[in-house]
Amino acid sequence: MANLTVQKNQPLQFERIPWRLFLIGTGLALIVVVFLMRWLMQAPYTEIATLSIALSATSLLSLGIGYLLVRRGWAKFPSLNGTLILTYFWSTIVVLVNVWIMLSQMYFNQHDFILSGVLLLFAGIISTTFGIFVSANIKDGLARLEMAARQISEGHFDERVEIHGKDEIARLGMVFNNMAGQLETAEKEREELDKMRRDLVAWTSHDLRTPLTSIRAMIEALHDGLLDDENDVRRYYKTIRSDIISLNILIDDLFELAQLDAGGLVMEKSSHSLRDIISDSLESFRALASKRKIELHGDVQSGLDSVPLNAPKIARVINNLLSNALRYTPDGGEVLVQSWHTDTHAIVTVQDSGTGFKDEDLKRVFEQFYRGEEDRSRATGGAGLGLAIARGIVSGHDGEVWAENVPNSGALVGFKLPLA
Repeated sequence: MANLTVQKNQPLQFERIPWRLFLIGTGLALIVVVFLMRWLMQAPYTEIATLSIALSATSLLSLGIGYLLVRRGWAKFPSLNGTLILTYFWSTIVVLVNVWIMLSQMYFNQHDFILSGVLLLFAGIISTTFGIFVSANIKDGLARLEMAARQISEGHFDERVEIHGKDEIARLGMVFNNMAGQLETAEKEREELDKMRRDLVAWTSHDLRTPLTSIRAMIEALHDGLLDDENDVRRYYKTIRSDIISLNILIDDLFELAQLDAGGLVMEKSSHSLRDIISDSLESFRALASKRKIELHGDVQSGLDSVPLNAPKIARVINNLLSNALRYTPDGGEVLVQSWHTDTHAIVTVQDSGTGFKDEDLKRVFEQFYRGEEDRSRATGGAGLGLAIARGIVSGHDGEVWAENVPNSGALVGFKLPLA
């Protein structure tokens, strides 16, 4: 759709061509009359001159009055339909007066003169009636637009106008419907964003409150000396440490997401071995995978020892993808990390053997405030921010990230980074 540039206080078409339009129209009409009288009627020059003078005077007078009426009176008329009807009526009077004067110069007899006037009056009434019919159609089109605009102003963004014809009002209706569609889409996106933000606050509050409550209870028990067994004390300290680490990860996620959203995360890139980053990430998750009897494999192509990237951030991406894959892989499953390169990009994929993404979630898994599963539990953990953060970091490297379901093999999430 073409972009339209609207300038404030831009003069309208009529304001750019004021009284000159009337003079041009009058001059053109006189030229046509003179030419036809000389060519068709072979009228003498004296008769043509007399008629031209009379028509010039009456036409200039009538058009001047019409110009004043339009600029001073009808332009402020509250109804476009009324303005058009008055315009048609005034045009009919102008035609009748000018033709009447022309007939009076032709030396008709009284009967023919009156008959011509009656026929002209009949034609003027017919043309005025037709003009009223046309103005009524224009008014109906504008009325439909007005009603639809009122509905949209009241929040009914699904309102549309019926399109009839191909004129300017029809095109205005199409533009209006397009605008209404964009407003409806924007409103739905705003409502979804508000809902996801509320959900994020609720989920984050849950992930903050639950470990804090646990930590507080255990610290109070330790402070009050309720535990005598050294093993229980060590177990409490271990649980407190685990909960604090979880809180720290959540806070880091929120902080990094805020930086990405504000565009304040700087990606300082240098040459690093992508193979080493993947190997370190796999090693860090090896114990967790072994505990759940999940096979964790890596397959890295040679030639990935010098890739321009921000090592801590890309490590964060791979860790997020691995964490997400392990979270949704059942015990005894498998997670595979693969990496290879093309002439222009280094590519990394993480594939699990879980149930995969739901169809309705697949296109939205990277949205910052979107989470597919509504009923979260402590068993799955996390705040659902890992993929959003991964997308932000990869985008900061001028790369691309995607997600897909692999038939009979769970979900696959991958990203690619430019090699130059």
